[in-house]
Formats: sequence, structure tokens, C-alpha cells
Amino acid sequence: MKKILKALEFTGVILFLTVFFIACDKDFSSVESDVLGSGNSNILDNKFTGKITAYNKKLDSLQINNLTSALLGFYNDPAYGSTSASIITQVDPAIDNPSFGTNPKIDSVVLTIPYFSKIIGQDSLGNAIYSIKDSLYGNAPIDLKIYQNNYFLRDFDPSSPTDAQQNYFSKADGAIVGTDNHAITGSSTINFDNFKGDLIYRDSLFVPSNETIVLKTLVSDGNDEITRSSPRLRVKLDTTFWHNTIFEKEGQIELSNDNNFKNYFRGLYIKATPVNDQGNMILLNFGQEASTITIYYTSGETDLRTKDSYTLNLTGNRLNTFINNYSKVDLSNTNDDKLYLKGIEGSMAVVDLFGGLVDCDGDGNVDDDALECFRKNYLKLDDGGNYLDPVNGRRPLKRLINEAQLVIYEDETLNDEAHKYDRIYVYDVRNNLTTTDYDFDPTLNSSDPLSSKVISLGQRSTNNGGPKYKIRLTEYLNNILTRDSTNTKIGLVLSPNVNNTSSSRILNSNDTVTRVPSASMLIPRGTILYGATDNVPENKRMKLEIYYSEPKETN
Repeated sequence: MKKILKALEFTGVILFLTVFFIACDKDFSSVESDVLGSGNSNILDNKFTGKITAYNKKLDSLQINNLTSALLGFYNDPAYGSTSASIITQVDPAIDNPSFGTNPKIDSVVLTIPYFSKIIGQDSLGNAIYSIKDSLYGNAPIDLKIYQNNYFLRDFDPSSPTDAQQNYFSKADGAIVGTDNHAITGSSTINFDNFKGDLIYRDSLFVPSNETIVLKTLVSDGNDEITRSSPRLRVKLDTTFWHNTIFEKEGQIELSNDNNFKNYFRGLYIKATPVNDQGNMILLNFGQEASTITIYYTSGETDLRTKDSYTLNLTGNRLNTFINNYSKVDLSNTNDDKLYLKGIEGSMAVVDLFGGLVDCDGDGNVDDDALECFRKNYLKLDDGGNYLDPVNGRRPLKRLINEAQLVIYEDETLNDEAHKYDRIYVYDVRNNLTTTDYDFDPTLNSSDPLSSKVISLGQRSTNNGGPKYKIRLTEYLNNILTRDSTNTKIGLVLSPNVNNTSSSRILNSNDTVTRVPSASMLIPRGTILYGATDNVPENKRMKLEIYYSEPKETN
């Protein structure tokens, strides 16, 4: 029975894809419709290009705590300017009240944080070869420093009557001190450089590597046990610091439980700065359990020493802080002929699919509401011009939308190599939800987000008129028609992972957009799109294209 169900599921996906690509083809064939009845439909020339409005929204004060991933490094975007990214993270002991034995001595302390990587082949011995290029931006060295953090990251907001979670928000404009990392709590601004403790690691020329981590461990029979791990940040920290910080506190209140430990040792400040105004930025995978600090030590009498380890997990509160220097584009003063999508604390575009007024009644006056005009053209009306009552919760249609696409053109003067892997993520800004088309899209690819949700979100194409995107909005528009939805505004952002649908708050937002997709904060790149204004050439203008069918008139 399971095999039959899987076969049916696969067949359904193939059928969906087949119908989709037929519908997307510009040269339509005549297709019979079970909805309208055999011989009564016609989709040969029924195409409508809707009037839309699109505008820029500058983003600031974005929620930066508790993201499952974090950027670290420096990236100079060719279209915008530079961004530095650093990390402040708490650590949690794996066990409380540890006993380190007699006369413990630390051999090494290792910080480990995995990169996002994928296997691209095997070497001559059959071992995996990895790539990290999908999450690495740039290849020049950065100056990497790791400090003890002395600022306490609260779990709860003391100003909240309901003990709500304490959120932290970005302050990336560099207006206070351009080289320091800041965050906003809503009531105050924190400069983490004022809370730096001891420097416990530094690599002044750090570049992430895609090499496999190979560890050799001497086992009891005298042979080496070899373990291999995917590429990761793996550095050795100062042993004296950790002896004084951890081992000297054995049996004391600081190590007795998680809360006491977090108040005593408030975490790490991992700071990245450029080298000669160049650098690299890497996306770190804090979602893996391998994100740890491991203290390797021996204890016991001189002739009976035993090996052991003590682990601190990089969990708890974590912030990703940014410093922007947008020297090439002023995001606070951009007209809407071009739309600026910039990751981190940058910019997004808002598209109103039916904004403003149109000439719906053909009297030559642009004085009709665009949304109402859309509904009247696609919904059945009674003799008095009123909408028919819903049937089973859906209003009856006089035209059936077969396919609706938002066609978006990218500025062709951008460096194509820097943007060929870009994905645009679209969401309902009123409800901070994915679109219905995204939800129905069967092309989820959990292992490769660049190839995921390709029906609803499309992929960057360089064919037929330069770089562009096609965003599917068929079901989204059908909901507006049949279920009286008024969610006509959608947000456009860049995303390194379109499978990540979580969102982050904007502090004190004063318009419709109150949250942004969290993944958009984890891509340092930006792109520039053409808008929908009359100043944009027709062949580059953003447009909503609707292909529909309707009953043929009969004599």
C-alpha cells in the first residue's frame, strides 16, 4: 500500500509540473478545461498585464537574536558597499557541578562551529570532497579576534508585564562608533566593544577552508583512530584562560547550574574586521550540535593519568551584529524606478499588485479602484452588478486564472557572476506568511535550497531579454478573488535559503511591513531590480501577467 501511495504522489507531482510548464509557455496551445466544459474554453490569446506599484523600503533595527545561522566576516558588495558581521553568543555547560579529578591539566581547548557545506566528489581513497562556496562570500583574509564577552544577554524583557522574550535589534549604520558592534534592546543601545574581556584567540589572516577536518586519536592497542568531519571553523583557544575560568571554579556556585554559569561567564564576542579593506564572509551553522568549546585535559596521579574532556555548547542567546558602510548607494534616498534588495540590515521592495486607480469602465478617466476592477473582471455579477454570493466559501468566477506571474527584470549592468545564484523570496507582508503558491509548490529540495521551490519562486534566468525572475502568484490571486482576501501587498527580499520561512521583527515599524524573512538577514549580497514606474522602459518594467480562460459565447 505504501508503494502505491508513493507512486500516486510522484505521479501527482509530475502532472503538476507538466501542467505548470505548459501554462508557462509563451506559445499557448488550445487546452480543454474540465472546469468550463469540453469545447467551451479558450486560452489562446487571453493575457492581461496588470498595473502594479512597487517601492523601496529601507530596513533597520531588525531582530538579530537567536538565528539558527550567523554571518562572520567582511564583504564588500560591488553595488552597495561593505558590511562587517560579528557574533556575540552565550555558552552552556553540558553538565553541572563537574568534577575534574586530581590535579587536572588542560591539553587543549578547541572551538568548533560547522560551515554550511556539501559533498561534491570523492578523493582517490573514497573520502568526501566538500564545497563551501554557496555560503562563502569573498576569499581575502580577515582579522578574526575572539574575546570574552562581559555583557549579560537577558532571556526576558524586564519592561514587559508578561515576561516576554528579550529581543535584540540591529544598529548597523556606524553612526556611534564606526568600528564597534552595537545592538538595540528597544530602550537602550549596547556597544559590545565596551564589554570586551580577555582576548583568547586571534588570527590576523583568517580564511575559511573547505578541507575535511581529520583527527587522529591514539587508542589502547597503539593504533590511531581516524575521524573525518565536514569543513568547519576549528581553532585552539588559550588554555591558561580556560584553566582560570573553569577549572579554578570546580565545586563553586559558578558551575552549579546553567543560570549561575551564564551570569558568571557571559559568553564570547567573535569579532571580524577587514584587512586592507578586503575580506571574506562565511555563514556559520549554529544549528548543529557540533558547535562547541571542548576542553581536553588529563587528571590523576603522575603514573596513572587519564584523559577526559569537558564541553561547553554554543547555545542560549546569540546575536549577529553588523556594521554597514553603504558607500555606493544611499538606501534612504532612492526613487522607485529601481528597487534595491540588500541583505542583512539593508533594503527590500514592496509590491502592491492592485495599487492606485485605473480606467476600469473605459470612460477615459483613471478613477476606478484597481482591486475592485480586477474583481469585477473575474467574478460573476448579478443583473444589478453585484457579486454573486459565495458557494462553498468561494465566490463564482466568470474567468479562470490559469497562470499569474510577477515578471521582474534585474539591472543588466550588475556583475552577472556575483548574482547568478541569487534567489528572490516572496511573502505576504500583512500576515508575514508564505504565499499560497509557495505552500502548494511540490519542488521542495531540503538539501539544496538553490534548487528548491522553483515553481513558485522561480530561478534567475538570463534568457530572452536579460536577467529576470518569474514569481508565480496564481493561487494568491485566486484567493483574492474567491475568498475576498485583501492581501494585495507582497514583499521581495534576497534569500540564501528559500526553505527558511521564519521571520524576524522590525523594531517600531510604522507601516505595513512589521517583519522580514530571517533568511534575508543572512545574505550579505544585494541586487538591483527595475521597478514598475512609467520611467522604466517597457521591456524592463516589472509587470503582473495573468493568463486566463473564459467560456466561449454561444449563439
